Amino acid sequence: MKKGIYSRLALTGIKKNKKLYIPYILTCIGMVMMFYIITFLSSSDMMMNYPGGETMRGILGFGVYVIGFFAVIFLFYTNSFLVRRRKKEFGLYNILGMGKRNIARVMLWETLFIGAFSIAVGMALGVLFSKLAELVMVNIMSMDVTFGVTIDYKAIYYTVVLFAVIFFLILLNSLRQVHLSNPIALLHSENAGEKPPKANWFFAVLGVLILGCAYYLAVTIKDPVTTLAAFFFAVIMVIIATYLIFISGSVAFCKILQKKKNYYYKTNHFVSVSSMSYRMKRNGAGLASICILCTMVLVMISSTVCLYLGKEDSLRERYPRNINITMTSQIYSDLISQDANSIAKMSIETAENMGYSPENFLDYSTLAFVSYIRNGEIVFDDGESGFDYATGDLWQIFMVPLEDYNRITGSKETLENNEVLISTSKDMNYGYDTVSIKGQEPLNIKTKGTNFENNGVDTMQIIPALYIFVPDLGVQIERISQTNAEALETVSRFIGFDLNASDTEQVQVYDAISDNLRNSEIENPDSSLVVSVESASNEKQSFYGLFGGLFFLGIILGIVFIFAAVLIMYYKQISEGYEDQSRFEIMQKVGMTKREIKKSINSQMLTVFFMPLIASGVHLAFAFPMIYKMLILFGLVNKVFLIMVTVGCFLLFALLYMLVYKITSRAYYSIVSGGKEK
Repeated sequence: MKKGIYSRLALTGIKKNKKLYIPYILTCIGMVMMFYIITFLSSSDMMMNYPGGETMRGILGFGVYVIGFFAVIFLFYTNSFLVRRRKKEFGLYNILGMGKRNIARVMLWETLFIGAFSIAVGMALGVLFSKLAELVMVNIMSMDVTFGVTIDYKAIYYTVVLFAVIFFLILLNSLRQVHLSNPIALLHSENAGEKPPKANWFFAVLGVLILGCAYYLAVTIKDPVTTLAAFFFAVIMVIIATYLIFISGSVAFCKILQKKKNYYYKTNHFVSVSSMSYRMKRNGAGLASICILCTMVLVMISSTVCLYLGKEDSLRERYPRNINITMTSQIYSDLISQDANSIAKMSIETAENMGYSPENFLDYSTLAFVSYIRNGEIVFDDGESGFDYATGDLWQIFMVPLEDYNRITGSKETLENNEVLISTSKDMNYGYDTVSIKGQEPLNIKTKGTNFENNGVDTMQIIPALYIFVPDLGVQIERISQTNAEALETVSRFIGFDLNASDTEQVQVYDAISDNLRNSEIENPDSSLVVSVESASNEKQSFYGLFGGLFFLGIILGIVFIFAAVLIMYYKQISEGYEDQSRFEIMQKVGMTKREIKKSINSQMLTVFFMPLIASGVHLAFAFPMIYKMLILFGLVNKVFLIMVTVGCFLLFALLYMLVYKITSRAYYSIVSGGKEK
C-alpha cells in the first residue's frame, strides 16, 4: 500500500469519530497528569522540611498505587466503547480488501497517536500544575509557602513507563477482538443486540438478599475493631449485590412496567421501556458501575472532608490539654507521693514564671490494662477461661478513684464498697449491670454512660475504653494483685492544663518544662516514677500531615473517580444514541414528532439515569454507621457534625450529577433526532 496510508487512515478515523475520541483523549491526559502529580508529591523532598511531611508522603505513596491500578482498569473499560464503535468501520475495511494485518497497523498508529499525545500533554500539564498541587497541599497543612518549580525526572520516568505499558496492553486487547471477529460480524457489531439475561427474578432476589445482609452488617456492628475487619467484606457484598440488582433487577423492573398497560402503552414510555429491555444486560452493568463509582466518591469525599474539618477536635481528643504530663509507676503510692506532687507543681510554676496562667486543670490517677470482657467479667488470661473470645470483647480498662471523678466532674457521688460508676468511649454501650474481676465478687454498677475526660491513651487505641470509678483505687489494686498480678502493668497519673497562648509560646513552655524535668531530682531513690510530657501544639503539624494527606488524597481520588463516572455516563449515552438512532428514525417516519421523541428520551433517562444516584445515596446512608465507627478511631465523635458534612457532600455531588445528566442527555437527543436540541 501507499506509504503513510495507515497513519492517515488512523488520523482520519480519530477526526471522524471525534465525539468519541476527544473525551477519551482528555481522560487519558487527565489520568497521566494526576499520576505524575501524586508521584511527584509522594517523593517531594520539600515535604520533608515540614512537620508531618513524612506522614503526608507515606499517604500519597499509597495513592500512587491506587491511581496506577485504577488507571489500568478505567482506560481498558473506556477503550472498549471505542473499539465497539469502530468495529463497523474496520469490518468495512476488511470487506473492501484490507486484511487484518493492515487493520492492525491502522490500530497501531491510532494507539501511537493517542498514547504519545496523551502522555506528552499530560506530562506537560502535570509539571505545570504540580507546583499548584504542592501549594494546595502546603496550605492544607497550614505551612508557609515556598516558591520555585521543580521537575522530578524519576516521577516522569514512572509515569511514561506505566502509561506506555497501559496503551500497549490496550492495543493488544483491541487487536485480539478484531482478530477473533469475521468481517460480517465486525460490520454488524454495532447493531448486535443483547437478550435479557435468564433467571432475572432469582438473581434480582439474590441481589436484594446480599444487599440486605451487607446493610444489616453495617448497622449492627458496634465496636470499631469489628468494623475494620468487616468493612472490606461489606464493600464486596455491596458491589456484588449492586451488579445483580441493576442487571437482573432492572430487567424484572422493565417487565413490571410492560405489564402496566396504563404506563407502558403511552408514546413517551413505550419506546423507552422497549429499548431498555432490549439491551438491559449491558445497560444494567453500566448503571451498576456508575453507582459503585458514585458511592466510592461519596464515601471517600465525605469521610476525608470530615477528617480534615474535624482535625482540631481529633487533636483535642488525642491531647486533652495544651500541656499533658503523664507519670507512670508500678507502685500506686508513688503517684500520690511528694515527688509526684512536686513534679506537678514544678510544671505549673514553669508556665507561670514565663508569664502564662495555666487553666482548665485535669489531674487523676488510673490503673490501665487491656482485657476481655464476657458476661460482665474481666478476664486477664483468656486461655484459661474456656471461652473463645472475639475481638469485640476486647476493652481498654481504666480504673479511676471516685475522689478524682468527683473533683473533675464537680459531682458528689458516693459509693459503697461493692459499687462502681462506669463510662465508655467510642460510642459503645456496656450491656451488663455488674462488672467483676476474675476471681472476685461482682461490683454493682450504680451509674453508667457518664462522659469522662480521657487522657489521650483511649484515642490511640482502636478498641473501646471502659472507665470504672471505684471508691478506693489503692484497695482495688491490692485485690487485683492477689489474683491477677499480671494486670498490674501500668499505674498512671495524668496531669494537664491549657494555656492562653499561641502555638509557638505553648511549645516554648513545653520545652521549658521538659528541660526542668530532665534537671530535677527525685527525693525518694526507690521511686519508680517515669515522667513524659506532650504538647498539643508541638504535635499539631503531624496531625495536619495525617489528616491533610488523607484529605488531599481524597480530593485527587475523588476527581479521578468522578472522571470515570462522567465518562461512563457519556459513552453510555453516546453508544446508546447511535444504537437508537435508526429506531427513532423509523418512529419519525410513522408519525412520531421530535417533541414526542424528546419526551420518550426524558422518560427513559429519568427512569434509569437517576437510579445510580439514588442507590449510591442509600448505600452511603447505610454505610454511615461503619464510617462513623472508623472516624471515631481518629478522635471524631461529633455525630451531628459528621452527618451534616456527609449530607452536604451528597447534595453537592447530586448537583454535579444533574449537570452531567443535562449535558449527556443533549448529546443523546442530538444523535437520535438527527439535529441539535432547541
